[in-house]
Amino acid sequence: MVTMPEDIKPEFPKKFLWGASTSAHQVEGGNHNQWTVWELAHASQMAQSAQKRLGHMPAWPDIKKQAQNPDNYVSGKGVDHYHRYEEDFDLAKNLNLKALRFGVEWSRIEPEEGQWNEEAIEHYREYIKQLKKRGIEPMMNIWHTTMPVWFCDKGAFKYRSNLKYFERFVKKLADEYASQLKWIITLNEPNVYATYGYLVSEPLSGPWPPGEKNALSFARVYWNLIHAHRHAYKILKRANPSLQVGLASQLANIQAKRPHNELDELTTKTMRYFWNWWFLRRVRLQMDFVGFNYYFTDYYTELGKRKDPQLPLSDMGWYMEPEGLYPLLLSVWRHYKKIPIIITENGVADAKDEYRRWWIEESIVAMERAISEGVDIRGYFYWSLLDNFEWANGWWPKFGLIEVDREHGMKRKTRESAKWFAEKIKKLS
Repeated sequence: MVTMPEDIKPEFPKKFLWGASTSAHQVEGGNHNQWTVWELAHASQMAQSAQKRLGHMPAWPDIKKQAQNPDNYVSGKGVDHYHRYEEDFDLAKNLNLKALRFGVEWSRIEPEEGQWNEEAIEHYREYIKQLKKRGIEPMMNIWHTTMPVWFCDKGAFKYRSNLKYFERFVKKLADEYASQLKWIITLNEPNVYATYGYLVSEPLSGPWPPGEKNALSFARVYWNLIHAHRHAYKILKRANPSLQVGLASQLANIQAKRPHNELDELTTKTMRYFWNWWFLRRVRLQMDFVGFNYYFTDYYTELGKRKDPQLPLSDMGWYMEPEGLYPLLLSVWRHYKKIPIIITENGVADAKDEYRRWWIEESIVAMERAISEGVDIRGYFYWSLLDNFEWANGWWPKFGLIEVDREHGMKRKTRESAKWFAEKIKKLS
């Protein structure tokens, strides 16, 4: 592990947001949106193709039974966070977490076009209230991949004319909640959604809705998401000018497999620009902070060929290089100097809890190094507070600080790595 020199002791800001993230669809249970429709339609196919997709991974013997069960690919009751959120907040408080990034489910609030569900609106109002009661700063995430079925039937973000529906939703959230919040994220990982939904299939996870592989559709969706963020930013700032508004892009520490090889360097620069910076460059004037999710250091060689080291690997089969957060923080700061940074997601799938402490510790060291070089970091949100539904992978990946036993009454259990993290937060706060 990289350690700091004794004479350099960078300090995290006093109001640093030590937190964890969740996503409404991935934990709540009982949702009805385009993802739930997609899950039911593809569960059998995903179970049958599991060995072909996942059989090469080191974790396969442990996940085989679950990954080959169609029920794995259905979110269903989730982890019942919709009803048990106060219990989960108490667990978060016990972990010394200062903040929670959470999602609001559009399909709950507007289940039919133009019809607001007052019960759901009140639910999220109480949700925010209970977080603040425990001294946990709420960070709302407006859009985290899921949408009402009626909106998707219209083509969702594929058509510019549909942005008015998203803007109406944002306006409703602004009217209801903006005065109660300091931090809001408009969009989560627009680059991932547009790529996996409209351009390519993620080889391990499987297809994402709507499963349309069309470069023109991808370009239209990606460009319209830029406008969606810009418009949402204006709506939210009008409602509460002091609100800190940003988005959460998925950024990778992209490196050349063979440094100084001209072809590898060209591929690396191209991938960095289009994956990391293209979207952010076009919304840089509508960000009060740069939020990003970090999971990957990827090494590229030849023409767009990714060739990562084979060890160490997470349960997801992802190469683990948590210290890659450090060069990425420097790159973000270099691109958007004067705009504070918040790491909105960062975590590891680790059912046996073998790597999570190491991952978090290396991530903290990476932040300390960046702070020592003048990078303004305001928060770190581990993914995820709870074991949750990991989209096309379903239930077998375990990212949570808190383990959830879905087979035995959704029983919660704090992992040992999380207890260590709680003590670390206490020392750093």
